[in-house]
Amino acid sequence: MHLAPRQGYRPPISAIIPTWNGLRYLPACLSALRAQLHPDDEIVLVDNRSRDGAAVWARRYAPDVRVLELAENRGFAGGTAAGIAAARGALLLLINDDALAEPGCVAALWEALRDAPAAGAAAGVLTFSRQPDTVASAGIRFQRDGVATDYLQGVPVTGLPPLPQPVFGASGGLALLRRDLIADVGSFEPAFFNYLEDADLAWRARLRGWECVLAPRARARHVYSASSIEGSPFKQRLLARNRLRVIVRCLPGPLLRACWPAILRYDLLALAYGLLRRQPAILQGRFEALSELPALLAQRRHIQAGRTAALADLAAWLAPALSPVAVLRARRRLNDALARAEKRTR
Repeated sequence: MHLAPRQGYRPPISAIIPTWNGLRYLPACLSALRAQLHPDDEIVLVDNRSRDGAAVWARRYAPDVRVLELAENRGFAGGTAAGIAAARGALLLLINDDALAEPGCVAALWEALRDAPAAGAAAGVLTFSRQPDTVASAGIRFQRDGVATDYLQGVPVTGLPPLPQPVFGASGGLALLRRDLIADVGSFEPAFFNYLEDADLAWRARLRGWECVLAPRARARHVYSASSIEGSPFKQRLLARNRLRVIVRCLPGPLLRACWPAILRYDLLALAYGLLRRQPAILQGRFEALSELPALLAQRRHIQAGRTAALADLAAWLAPALSPVAVLRARRRLNDALARAEKRTR
């Protein structure tokens, strides 16, 4: 899909950092990143109309950073898409404003991408800031019930593979993308606002035959809390809505028909859970997606018309669905571990 790079040459990188009231994290994030970039690279800070003065601070104390101020909060999806559109580099480094890139992170991402010519993206490893020996995300795992999860979440970093390996997709929190990929499949869909926009992009890349590689040595410590894992009503609504958006837009017909029983079972259980736990956001998000069905079907026709990947290759990435009990137990274990870590740091 592209020419192999010259030996020892690394194309310019545009590091894109969307932020919304994340000023307290920016100095450390930028400092860690600067130490790993080349003189011809750039940092693009996309300010989603923050109320904490992030843009003003960056212009005064980080003059080397290009600041893109948006007139409204477009969320991670819209903010990142705006940053990609403004970026100049042939490589696009995505990193959260509350992530601290460990030494060698950028180089490891590039080396993994460089050595995988068919890959359009390299996925980094996010660890928990208060538990840096535990993986928070090593890319995206997509299940037959339509659930996109963080690959290897909860696994000790010692359990990571020693060498780069294929993975379904890259988390938007830490990834290196080729501009060629964006030119081919499009950017993040701004309408997603937050959550699963990276799974949607990963699917669109897979449909066009692009690979993704996990760079296990590319690591960043990410700020998480037990509450962020459990999810606010806002997060629950957007996850429910965007899950159905991804399924309708991206799954080819034969795979959708094969996975439909598992997808329906998951959503019925989720609706029952929402009713029993009095969490209406779980229902609201799904109803919102269903109200968009005509528009989503039009988007689906456009996306599926461009598919070049074989169905067998796509089906191979559909992982077995976890049981609801297993999902709840894993979430509780993670919440408990994060809560204990928070108490130790107080």
